[in-house]
Amino acid sequence: MESVGGVMSKKFITSGTVSSRDGTSLIKIILKEVTSNKYLYIMALPVALYYLLFHYGPMYGAVIAFKDYNIAKGVLESPWVGFKHFQTFFESRYFGRLMRNTFFISLEQLIWGFPAPVLLALLLNEVRNKYFKRTVQTLSYLPHFISLVVIAGMIHDFMGRDGLITDLFTLLGGKRTNLLSVAGYFRTIYVSTGIWQQIGWGSIIYLAALSGIDSMQYEAAEIDGAGRLRKLLHITIPGMLPTVIILLILNIGNMLNIGFQKVILLYNPLTYETADIISSFVYRTGLGGSFQYSYTTAIGMFQSTLNLILLLSANRLSRKVSETSLW
Repeated sequence: MESVGGVMSKKFITSGTVSSRDGTSLIKIILKEVTSNKYLYIMALPVALYYLLFHYGPMYGAVIAFKDYNIAKGVLESPWVGFKHFQTFFESRYFGRLMRNTFFISLEQLIWGFPAPVLLALLLNEVRNKYFKRTVQTLSYLPHFISLVVIAGMIHDFMGRDGLITDLFTLLGGKRTNLLSVAGYFRTIYVSTGIWQQIGWGSIIYLAALSGIDSMQYEAAEIDGAGRLRKLLHITIPGMLPTVIILLILNIGNMLNIGFQKVILLYNPLTYETADIISSFVYRTGLGGSFQYSYTTAIGMFQSTLNLILLLSANRLSRKVSETSLW
């Protein structure tokens, strides 16, 4: 005997069919639910199919991380090699460099890139001139819609030996050179241009969270004599804090998943020491000529495992220190 959601009670097995007390089968209940909300299920169907076909379906291919994959033999017929490819990666001379670069770029993005849209949203929320506010929003959104290839081309032009940023750098006492060819500058260039590209787009969700704060709280605070700073500290920030925490957990869980596209477009052999990351190494090794599919799949699985550990740890820590968590 058990109840399910208050709808079914004391269900029992009769001739292989799960039935409720009044004899209505579970299948009929499901069909009734689907029929009554058919338009919602029709709208959700394309999204469900997308994830099934392009996210869950290809997961079976992850098994080649434990095989010596051969295109002619296919996934199922390729011989098993166990953890050979993982061991090869851990013992590789690139392992330390890749882990170090991936971690430090991810950490700098989290430290500098994550708070940027939050601060922009707070500043825009305090602006009373709607025309100025819309102008700033439009200008900050624009870089997000520019192709990454175009963005990389702009960065190459600005950071080149005769580029605008290089001119400013020289005026401040720096040595005139191609900034993208200096390994020590790569992380700063990568993170700062990423902030410029995504700050406006990232602020949208925080502005939405701020718009959901009850205006009566601000009115009550004004009656009590609170100024802008007091309202910011005691109403605005606490009101958007749950959204900030959820997005912070998701960012930590995705911390090591730095896209290879921008890195590939910006780095060169002179900056491999600080620019080469796990995803760029996987792209270069798996598709750049050597076609080591099993080896790079093992690296990708290792990276995903680390991300999962970070996500679980961040969620557990958030649940302990606050009332907000993913689950």
